[in-house]
Amino acid sequence: AGLGGIGLDTSRELVKRDLKNLVILDRIDNPAAIAELKAINPKVTVSFYPYDVTTPLSETTKLLKTIFAQLKTVDVLINGAGILDDHQIERTIAVNFTGLVNTTTAILDFWDKRKGGPGGVICNIGSVTGFNAIYQVPVYSASKAAVVSFTQSIAKLAHITGVTAFTVNPGITKTTLVHKFNSWLDVEPRVAEKLDEHPTQTTLACAQNFVKAIELNKNGAIWKLDLGTLEAIEWTK
Repeated sequence: AGLGGIGLDTSRELVKRDLKNLVILDRIDNPAAIAELKAINPKVTVSFYPYDVTTPLSETTKLLKTIFAQLKTVDVLINGAGILDDHQIERTIAVNFTGLVNTTTAILDFWDKRKGGPGGVICNIGSVTGFNAIYQVPVYSASKAAVVSFTQSIAKLAHITGVTAFTVNPGITKTTLVHKFNSWLDVEPRVAEKLDEHPTQTTLACAQNFVKAIELNKNGAIWKLDLGTLEAIEWTK
């Protein structure tokens, strides 16, 4: 989701860099945002493909075939789709976790060094709730914990697959995601307002640290992006 809150600001930061291509996969087309990204740096080819992460693995593979045929090489995959609404249990798990597992699995078809692939880098967006749950939204928090755990395994498999991985885990960020959302079984009707009382960061500060984390490209890193800072978290064994 390169066109939502943190995603769009991260895309803006990415195109300022020395990129050849930026491919954005999102459910909602936003031609104005794409045009803006193209204008920031005309040297970067920005393209958009409609994609819903909840589609089956076979559909994802089909789309990736198209993209790889077009670009020949893809160096980095950023998995960034996310929803926050603990009333939508199945959808939360489908978008935040299953979709990410599927896109990762699908791209390994093209990257896996056991198949003669060149390897690659996967950047998964977790959340600080992945290691410090907001207990009023246990489904969301658990889906993010699953992302952190899954990514740690991918990182440890790099010697087999040639694919490295790390997570960026934003803290509370001023996005539409936290304007209003439902707690699990309505245990806390004011959960959104309560979160807003906490110190937060802007999507721009988050995006700048996000791109820093991508540039550092540290396999197995668990980056915490909170209050405008970038910090490596130690995974408790």
